[in-house]
Amino acid sequence: MRLSVDHVTRYRYDAPVRSVVQSQRLTPSLFAGQKVIDWEVTVTEGRKGAAHRDGAGDQVQAWTIAGPLTSVEVRVRGTVETEDLAGVLRGHRESVMPDCYLRSTPPTQADVALHRLAETASGADSLALAHALSQAVSDAIAYRPGVTHAHTTAAEALALGEGVCQDHAHALIAVARLRGIPARYVSGYLFVSEEGAPHEAAHAWAELHVPGLGWVGFDPANRCCPDARYIRLGSGFDAQDAAPIRGVARGGTGESMDVTVAIQQANQ
Repeated sequence: MRLSVDHVTRYRYDAPVRSVVQSQRLTPSLFAGQKVIDWEVTVTEGRKGAAHRDGAGDQVQAWTIAGPLTSVEVRVRGTVETEDLAGVLRGHRESVMPDCYLRSTPPTQADVALHRLAETASGADSLALAHALSQAVSDAIAYRPGVTHAHTTAAEALALGEGVCQDHAHALIAVARLRGIPARYVSGYLFVSEEGAPHEAAHAWAELHVPGLGWVGFDPANRCCPDARYIRLGSGFDAQDAAPIRGVARGGTGESMDVTVAIQQANQ
Protein backbone atom coordinates (compact mmCIF):
# COMPACT_ATOMS: atom_id res chain seq x y z
CA MET A 1 0.00 0.00 0.00
CA ARG A 2 1.27 3.48 -0.85
CA LEU A 3 0.32 6.13 1.72
CA SER A 4 0.76 9.91 1.60
CA VAL A 5 1.19 11.93 4.79
CA ASP A 6 0.49 15.59 5.53
CA HIS A 7 1.21 16.31 9.21
CA VAL A 8 1.26 19.85 10.63
CA THR A 9 2.10 20.80 14.22
CA ARG A 10 1.68 24.45 15.22
CA TYR A 11 3.01 25.91 18.45
CA ARG A 12 1.76 29.30 19.65
CA TYR A 13 3.34 31.17 22.56
CA ASP A 14 1.56 33.54 24.93
CA ALA A 15 4.56 35.89 24.81
CA PRO A 16 7.51 36.05 22.41
CA VAL A 17 10.19 33.45 23.15
CA ARG A 18 13.91 33.94 22.56
CA SER A 19 14.47 30.61 20.79
CA VAL A 20 13.19 27.05 20.41
CA VAL A 21 15.20 23.83 20.24
CA GLN A 22 13.54 20.61 19.07
CA SER A 23 14.48 16.94 18.82
CA GLN A 24 12.33 15.20 16.21
CA ARG A 25 11.53 11.57 15.43
CA LEU A 26 9.56 12.31 12.28
CA THR A 27 11.34 10.06 9.78
CA PRO A 28 9.77 6.65 9.01
CA SER A 29 11.64 3.65 10.38
CA LEU A 30 13.88 1.58 8.12
CA PHE A 31 12.68 -2.03 8.01
CA ALA A 32 11.30 -4.56 5.59
CA GLY A 33 7.70 -3.44 6.06
CA GLN A 34 8.03 0.10 4.75
CA LYS A 35 9.94 2.03 2.11
CA VAL A 36 10.16 5.82 1.89
CA ILE A 37 9.33 7.14 -1.59
CA ASP A 38 9.74 10.81 -0.66
CA TRP A 39 9.80 12.61 2.69
CA GLU A 40 10.34 16.20 3.81
CA VAL A 41 10.21 17.92 7.19
CA THR A 42 10.16 21.73 7.28
CA VAL A 43 10.25 24.05 10.29
CA THR A 44 9.29 27.73 10.01
CA GLU A 45 12.49 29.79 10.16
CA GLY A 46 14.22 26.67 11.48
CA ARG A 47 17.84 25.68 11.15
CA LYS A 48 18.76 22.00 10.92
CA GLY A 49 21.22 20.69 13.46
CA ALA A 50 22.88 17.32 13.91
CA ALA A 51 21.10 14.09 13.00
CA HIS A 52 21.80 10.59 14.25
CA ARG A 53 20.28 7.14 14.48
CA ASP A 54 19.86 6.17 18.13
CA GLY A 55 20.30 2.78 19.77
CA ALA A 56 16.69 1.85 19.08
CA GLY A 57 17.24 2.41 15.36
CA ASP A 58 15.23 5.64 15.16
CA GLN A 59 16.34 8.68 13.13
CA VAL A 60 16.63 11.75 15.39
CA GLN A 61 16.95 15.24 13.90
CA ALA A 62 17.73 18.43 15.85
CA TRP A 63 16.31 21.86 14.91
CA THR A 64 16.94 25.36 16.25
CA ILE A 65 14.57 28.29 15.68
CA ALA A 66 15.90 31.74 16.57
CA GLY A 67 13.55 34.34 18.06
CA PRO A 68 11.91 36.41 19.07
CA LEU A 69 8.93 34.44 17.82
CA THR A 70 5.32 33.81 18.79
CA SER A 71 4.67 30.68 16.73
CA VAL A 72 6.41 27.72 15.11
CA GLU A 73 5.06 25.38 12.43
CA VAL A 74 6.48 21.92 11.79
CA ARG A 75 5.24 20.29 8.58
CA VAL A 76 5.79 16.72 7.42
CA ARG A 77 4.96 15.68 3.87
CA GLY A 78 5.82 12.44 2.18
CA THR A 79 4.90 9.10 0.70
CA VAL A 80 5.64 5.68 2.12
CA GLU A 81 5.12 2.24 0.60
CA THR A 82 4.06 -0.28 3.23
CA GLU A 83 3.73 -4.05 3.42
CA ASP A 84 1.74 -6.25 5.79
CA LEU A 85 4.22 -8.30 7.85
CA ALA A 86 1.65 -9.32 10.49
CA GLY A 87 3.22 -6.88 12.93
CA VAL A 88 6.74 -8.36 12.80
CA LEU A 89 9.48 -5.69 12.72
CA ARG A 90 11.63 -7.57 10.22
CA GLY A 91 14.98 -6.11 9.12
CA HIS A 92 15.04 -3.27 11.66
CA ARG A 93 18.56 -2.48 12.90
CA GLU A 94 19.07 -1.52 16.52
CA SER A 95 21.60 -2.08 19.27
CA VAL A 96 19.55 -1.78 22.47
CA MET A 97 19.04 -5.15 24.16
CA PRO A 98 15.35 -6.15 24.47
CA ASP A 99 15.61 -6.71 28.24
CA CYS A 100 16.12 -2.96 28.66
CA TYR A 101 12.41 -2.63 27.95
CA LEU A 102 11.44 -4.56 31.07
CA ARG A 103 12.00 -1.36 33.06
CA SER A 104 8.86 0.39 34.23
CA THR A 105 8.29 4.14 33.88
CA PRO A 106 5.70 6.37 35.63
CA PRO A 107 3.05 6.09 32.85
CA THR A 108 3.40 2.28 32.82
CA GLN A 109 3.74 1.72 36.57
CA ALA A 110 1.58 -1.25 37.51
CA ASP A 111 -0.97 -1.17 40.34
CA VAL A 112 -3.01 -4.05 41.79
CA ALA A 113 -5.59 -3.90 38.99
CA LEU A 114 -2.93 -4.13 36.27
CA HIS A 115 -1.35 -7.09 38.09
CA ARG A 116 -4.74 -8.81 38.11
CA LEU A 117 -5.30 -8.04 34.42
CA ALA A 118 -1.88 -9.45 33.54
CA GLU A 119 -2.70 -12.72 35.27
CA THR A 120 -5.96 -13.21 33.35
CA ALA A 121 -4.06 -13.90 30.12
CA SER A 122 -2.57 -17.26 29.20
CA GLY A 123 -0.95 -18.80 26.14
CA ALA A 124 0.86 -21.93 25.02
CA ASP A 125 3.95 -19.88 24.12
CA SER A 126 5.22 -16.29 24.24
CA LEU A 127 3.45 -15.27 21.03
CA ALA A 128 0.12 -16.67 22.19
CA LEU A 129 0.56 -14.95 25.54
CA ALA A 130 1.32 -11.64 23.83
CA HIS A 131 -1.89 -11.91 21.79
CA ALA A 132 -3.84 -12.79 24.92
CA LEU A 133 -2.46 -9.79 26.81
CA SER A 134 -3.38 -7.47 23.95
CA GLN A 135 -6.89 -8.92 23.87
CA ALA A 136 -7.23 -8.46 27.63
CA VAL A 137 -6.32 -4.78 27.34
CA SER A 138 -8.76 -4.32 24.44
CA ASP A 139 -11.56 -5.81 26.54
CA ALA A 140 -10.69 -3.80 29.66
CA ILE A 141 -10.32 -0.32 28.09
CA ALA A 142 -12.91 0.94 25.61
CA TYR A 143 -11.81 3.45 22.96
CA ARG A 144 -13.28 6.83 23.90
CA PRO A 145 -11.59 10.15 23.01
CA GLY A 146 -11.64 13.00 25.47
CA VAL A 147 -11.80 11.10 28.76
CA THR A 148 -8.03 10.96 29.31
CA HIS A 149 -5.16 13.38 28.73
CA ALA A 150 -1.47 13.33 27.79
CA HIS A 151 -0.36 12.48 31.34
CA THR A 152 -2.92 9.77 32.12
CA THR A 153 -1.21 6.61 33.37
CA ALA A 154 -2.02 3.03 32.42
CA ALA A 155 -3.43 2.43 35.90
CA GLU A 156 -5.72 5.47 35.64
CA ALA A 157 -6.99 4.47 32.18
CA LEU A 158 -7.74 0.94 33.40
CA ALA A 159 -9.64 2.34 36.39
CA LEU A 160 -11.71 4.49 34.01
CA GLY A 161 -12.22 1.60 31.61
CA GLU A 162 -11.88 4.09 28.74
CA GLY A 163 -9.13 5.86 26.84
CA VAL A 164 -7.35 6.35 23.53
CA CYS A 165 -4.53 4.58 21.71
CA GLN A 166 -1.89 6.03 24.06
CA ASP A 167 -3.70 4.50 27.05
CA HIS A 168 -4.09 1.13 25.33
CA ALA A 169 -0.38 1.08 24.49
CA HIS A 170 0.68 2.03 28.03
CA ALA A 171 -1.58 -0.62 29.55
CA LEU A 172 -0.31 -3.36 27.23
CA ILE A 173 3.29 -2.39 27.96
CA ALA A 174 2.58 -2.56 31.69
CA VAL A 175 0.97 -6.02 31.67
CA ALA A 176 3.53 -7.45 29.23
CA ARG A 177 6.41 -6.36 31.45
CA LEU A 178 4.66 -7.93 34.45
CA ARG A 179 4.67 -11.24 32.56
CA GLY A 180 8.37 -10.92 31.71
CA ILE A 181 7.89 -9.79 28.09
CA PRO A 182 9.96 -6.74 27.01
CA ALA A 183 7.56 -4.10 25.67
CA ARG A 184 7.85 -0.60 24.23
CA TYR A 185 5.73 2.27 22.94
CA VAL A 186 5.57 3.05 19.20
CA SER A 187 4.45 6.29 17.55
CA GLY A 188 3.36 6.57 13.94
CA TYR A 189 0.43 7.02 11.59
CA LEU A 190 -2.65 4.99 10.73
CA PHE A 191 -4.64 5.13 7.51
CA VAL A 192 -8.32 4.66 8.28
CA SER A 193 -10.78 4.33 5.41
CA GLU A 194 -14.34 5.60 5.63
CA GLU A 195 -15.45 2.14 6.69
CA GLY A 196 -12.75 1.92 9.36
CA ALA A 197 -12.81 2.55 13.10
CA PRO A 198 -12.96 6.17 14.29
CA HIS A 199 -9.30 6.42 15.25
CA GLU A 200 -7.12 9.43 14.56
CA ALA A 201 -4.41 9.39 11.89
CA ALA A 202 -1.67 10.16 14.43
CA HIS A 203 -1.51 6.81 16.18
CA ALA A 204 0.34 4.75 18.77
CA TRP A 205 0.67 1.07 19.58
CA ALA A 206 3.02 -1.29 21.44
CA GLU A 207 5.73 -3.74 20.41
CA LEU A 208 6.44 -6.88 22.42
CA HIS A 209 9.62 -8.92 22.03
CA VAL A 210 8.86 -12.54 21.18
CA PRO A 211 11.63 -15.18 21.09
CA GLY A 212 12.23 -16.40 17.55
CA LEU A 213 10.38 -13.47 15.97
CA GLY A 214 11.86 -10.38 17.60
CA TRP A 215 9.72 -7.28 18.02
CA VAL A 216 6.05 -7.74 17.12
CA GLY A 217 3.53 -4.91 17.07
CA PHE A 218 0.14 -5.07 18.80
CA ASP A 219 -2.58 -2.43 18.58
CA PRO A 220 -5.17 -3.06 21.32
CA ALA A 221 -7.13 0.04 20.27
CA ASN A 222 -7.96 -1.67 16.95
CA ARG A 223 -7.68 -5.29 18.14
CA CYS A 224 -5.04 -6.16 15.55
CA CYS A 225 -1.35 -6.24 14.73
CA PRO A 226 0.00 -3.38 12.60
CA ASP A 227 -0.44 -4.06 8.88
CA ALA A 228 -0.03 -2.11 5.65
CA ARG A 229 -2.22 0.72 6.99
CA TYR A 230 0.44 1.67 9.56
CA ILE A 231 3.52 3.87 9.21
CA ARG A 232 6.07 3.42 12.00
CA LEU A 233 8.08 6.46 13.14
CA GLY A 234 9.86 5.62 16.39
CA SER A 235 9.77 3.92 19.76
CA GLY A 236 10.52 4.46 23.44
CA PHE A 237 9.74 3.32 26.97
CA ASP A 238 6.46 5.30 26.95
CA ALA A 239 4.65 8.07 25.07
CA GLN A 240 6.91 10.86 26.26
CA ASP A 241 10.05 8.92 25.40
CA ALA A 242 8.75 8.09 21.90
CA ALA A 243 7.22 11.50 21.15
CA PRO A 244 7.68 12.57 17.50
CA ILE A 245 8.59 16.09 18.64
CA ARG A 246 10.27 17.09 21.90
CA GLY A 247 11.40 20.64 22.50
CA VAL A 248 12.32 23.49 24.80
CA ALA A 249 11.38 27.16 24.39
CA ARG A 250 13.51 29.86 26.03
CA GLY A 251 11.45 32.61 27.58
CA GLY A 252 7.72 33.12 27.29
CA THR A 253 4.99 32.25 29.77
CA GLY A 254 2.99 29.48 28.11
CA GLU A 255 2.23 27.71 24.85
CA SER A 256 -0.55 25.94 22.99
CA MET A 257 -0.28 23.25 20.32
CA ASP A 258 -2.49 22.30 17.41
CA VAL A 259 -1.96 19.15 15.34
CA THR A 260 -3.58 18.12 12.06
CA VAL A 261 -2.74 14.87 10.27
CA ALA A 262 -4.09 13.63 6.95
CA ILE A 263 -3.25 10.14 5.64
CA GLN A 264 -4.42 9.14 2.18
CA GLN A 265 -3.90 6.17 -0.07
CA ALA A 266 -1.69 7.42 -2.89
CA ASN A 267 -1.74 6.32 -6.51
CA GLN A 268 0.66 3.44 -7.13
